[in-house]
Amino acid sequence: MDERNLTYRDYAAFARMSDEQIARDCEVQVFRATGPGGQGVNTTDSAVRMRHVPTGIVVVSREERSQLRNKERCIEKIREICRRRGRPPRPRKKTRVPAGQKQRRLEDKRARGQVKQLRRRVDGE
Repeated sequence: MDERNLTYRDYAAFARMSDEQIARDCEVQVFRATGPGGQGVNTTDSAVRMRHVPTGIVVVSREERSQLRNKERCIEKIREICRRRGRPPRPRKKTRVPAGQKQRRLEDKRARGQVKQLRRRVDGE
């Protein structure tokens, strides 16, 4: 998928669109569904793949026998994805590292430095 610079506000606007508006922005492909359904599956192009061009979202529906109902399901799926992506991000809460934790980390670093210091070769012998 090519990278689009869409914000959560853009996705929320797409989620509020009507079915007709969403369908107008989509590229539709129909094909034969697989799985149960007998001979009906093998003879009709009832499965639908929709690509929402502005967002790049691609969905597939092959649950129903009817091509029309599968198109409707695709539109519902696109709207649901847009609704999910349209939620504003949670505000980040700044956290502070406790003084005791900082002190322990510095003590550990000093102890590690001492261990490395003791590994060095002693000169003068």
